[in-house]
Amino acid sequence: MFLTKLGIPKLWREDPEIFWPYARRLATPVTFWLAPSYGYGLERVPMTGGGVIAANHLSAIDPSLLGSLCPRTIYYMAKAELLAMPVVGEVLTWTGAFPVRRGEGDREALRQAREVAREGHMVGLFVEGTRQPFGHPGAVRPGATMIALQEGVPIIPCGIYSFGWTRNNRMPCALVWGNPIDLGGLPRAGRGYKQAAEILGKEIVRLWRQAGEAIAAGFPEELPDGTRRSGAHYPPLRRAPIIPSSSTSAKKAAA
Repeated sequence: MFLTKLGIPKLWREDPEIFWPYARRLATPVTFWLAPSYGYGLERVPMTGGGVIAANHLSAIDPSLLGSLCPRTIYYMAKAELLAMPVVGEVLTWTGAFPVRRGEGDREALRQAREVAREGHMVGLFVEGTRQPFGHPGAVRPGATMIALQEGVPIIPCGIYSFGWTRNNRMPCALVWGNPIDLGGLPRAGRGYKQAAEILGKEIVRLWRQAGEAIAAGFPEELPDGTRRSGAHYPPLRRAPIIPSSSTSAKKAAA
C-alpha cells in the first residue's frame, strides 16, 4: 500500500465519487481502444438511490466496459487476489472496490456491499462469481439478490457480450442495460433469493443476446425494441448535488 501511505487518496478526500470522473477520463479511451464498443439503454440506470448492478462475466475487459458505459460510480465487489496486487489493487480500492473471497461465504463482503447500497450507491457484481469459459451467461449466485432484497433496493441487470476478447484479439464488444428490477414482493429468505436469481438470470440472458445481435448488426443506433445506443459516459468533474457522499466503508478501505 505504498501509494496510499504517501497520502495520495487525500487529494480527492478519499471519496470514490470524486475520483471516478477523473479516472474514467483516463481509463475509458484505453478501454475503447482495446475493445471498440457501445452500450444500449444507458438511460435505464437510475441516477439516484442505492442499487445493485448485476452483470454476466465473459472476459477481462468487462469491468472496464461496465464502468465506461454506466452513468453512476460503481463500487465493485472484486476478488481479494486482485485487490492484493501492488499498485493495481490500490487504484481499484480508490474507486470504491472492496474484496470478496471467492469460493466461500464472505459475510464481511456482503455486509460492506449492503452498507454501500444502503448509503445510496451502486454496488457492482458479476453474478456468476467468475468468468464463463463457454461464452454463455452462467447460473446466478444469490449474492446480488440477497443484497437487493435485504436493503430494499432495485437490481439493474446488464448483459455483456465480450466472449473471445483478449489483448491479442481486440474485437468489438457490447452491453445492454435492462430496466431496474424491483424484488419487493419476494421473501427476504433463501426461497426469495432463489426466485430472484431465476428472474435475474433470465433477464441477463435476454440482454446478452441483444448485445450479441447489436454487434452482428454493426451497432445500429437503435435495437428492434427501441433501445438506443450510447457511447462513453463522462460525468461532470464537479459533484452534482444529487450524488451522495462517499460510503463510509469505501473511505475506510481507501485510507
